[in-house]
Amino acid sequence: MLGNYNLVLIDSLQLLLMDKFVEFQDKIVLVFGATGQQGGSVTNALRSNGWRVKALVRDPNSGKSEALAAQGIEPVRGDLADRQSIEAAMAGVYGVFSVQPSSGQGAVYDVTDEDEIRYGKTVADIAVALGVRHLVYSSVNAAGSTKTGIGHFDTKSEIEAYIRELNILSTVIRPSAFMEILMLPGMGLDQGTFAFFMRPDQPMQFIAVEDIGKIVAGIFADPPKFGSQTIEIAGDTVTGAELAEKFSRTAGHPITYHRFPASLLEQNAFLGGLARLVDQGRLAGNADVALLRQEFPGLLTMDEWLSGAGRTALLAAIQANGGEVALR
Repeated sequence: MLGNYNLVLIDSLQLLLMDKFVEFQDKIVLVFGATGQQGGSVTNALRSNGWRVKALVRDPNSGKSEALAAQGIEPVRGDLADRQSIEAAMAGVYGVFSVQPSSGQGAVYDVTDEDEIRYGKTVADIAVALGVRHLVYSSVNAAGSTKTGIGHFDTKSEIEAYIRELNILSTVIRPSAFMEILMLPGMGLDQGTFAFFMRPDQPMQFIAVEDIGKIVAGIFADPPKFGSQTIEIAGDTVTGAELAEKFSRTAGHPITYHRFPASLLEQNAFLGGLARLVDQGRLAGNADVALLRQEFPGLLTMDEWLSGAGRTALLAAIQANGGEVALR
């Protein structure tokens, strides 16, 4: 009897999942930044959950756009500086995932603080005008009502506040630091050490980029639950000493940890500002990781990430040739 009950339960769950899949097939989500880290994670997760996905891209014929199309994602031409192209791309969609090029990487994207704010507000305004049902905006965990002194964090605080005043169902996510940034050049892994912002016994939260997509897909799937919410997100909390232990175990040789030298934090105003925000707790993170694991099953711990994609990234970082700290 118990075996029959289990079979019925499995069949019921499969039918429920199929119903959800069919339901999402009738709805389109437009994803910004789809060829980047966060947007790419979101497109993959949404597509895996049965959503129809449009990806705003500058060149639908590029290699990255063609790769999206091969996954069943529709690349649509658009430019954040061209309002009409965004309106055309957004017409008829159910939801929008909004993430902008960060002004913190202005040298890469040629984006100023003012540009980022304007782009974020424009996307939200167009979503309201076109009757989009659900807008999900990706911010940063250090965002809030008081300024941080870091331009590309304060830009996101302003966009958040603007969106909350609009007549649209919205959800703001505030990701913690990405696990992937730990593998950037300049942190000493090629020399058997690792330096970052927290002290050896100081905890800090991190999230694997792929888990941002899982969370966003879960948010779009349940707007009554997650709409009108600001959700800080992370997958794990670790100290500097714990990072050293985990990196050492994965690498197969000792890696020691220390905070960035005080002299560097004094000389580099940007890095010093980030260290200050970690000490204040704003950048260290305050996500309820246990609750997030209940709401969004399958979030990766640091150990789990290091057993997969993180292992490859760590070993590559160990083989790299140093360089300056690449954080932006």
